[in-house]
Amino acid sequence: MGGIGQSGELGELADDRALLGRTSTAERVADILRTRIAEGFFPPGTRLSEDSIGGALGVSRNTLREAFRLLTHERLLVHELNRGVFVRVLAVEDVADIYRTRRLVECAVVHGLGEPPFAVDGLVAAVEEGRAAARAEDWKGVSTANIHFHRELVALAGSARTDELMRGVLAELRLAFHIVDDPRGLHEPYLVRNQEILEALLAGERKTAERLLAGYLDDSRTRVAQAYAKAVDEPERAET
Repeated sequence: MGGIGQSGELGELADDRALLGRTSTAERVADILRTRIAEGFFPPGTRLSEDSIGGALGVSRNTLREAFRLLTHERLLVHELNRGVFVRVLAVEDVADIYRTRRLVECAVVHGLGEPPFAVDGLVAAVEEGRAAARAEDWKGVSTANIHFHRELVALAGSARTDELMRGVLAELRLAFHIVDDPRGLHEPYLVRNQEILEALLAGERKTAERLLAGYLDDSRTRVAQAYAKAVDEPERAET
């Protein structure tokens, strides 16, 4: 797992410079990098070059280092002495803990919804995004759509703090997804389950949606943890 010297990748990252605006801050840089990590632009184990990324985004070394510090605090990056900053590789125990957090937050959001109708336009768009990606056999795209679905679900709470919490949690989860070698087997079953949750919310059946979501997250935790454990165990065996 090496550096990111490819000019094409850095050119794509340079496109994000417009998101910084004239008042560039470490928080905005961290937000861009968090999104890119979640999308798999920087896979787990990738060393992040200060010169390359700073040049692509047009930010100072100090600003970039502060962004790295923020993302290290969020457990997306790790700093290795005399080696640099790397995208974190999760432990199997991290995956289970991420799902415990998701269950606490996501189910609480659905449980706390008021009276229907619910503002589900974002969920509808995410479901269609997943279907379109599946038709194109773009399983990474299906994974992204699934993350979008759950981000929109949490957004129903109307809480900026909860949104911020889940952005970090879901980005961290993507670190596990990027290592699993069967993305279709991992993500395809949840296209139907997302649709079922959406249909329950469209019908105003909050309790049904909460029950479906809890079952979804429990099953997903088991599947992802098993797949991730297998994926990280096989390279270790090959080295022995």
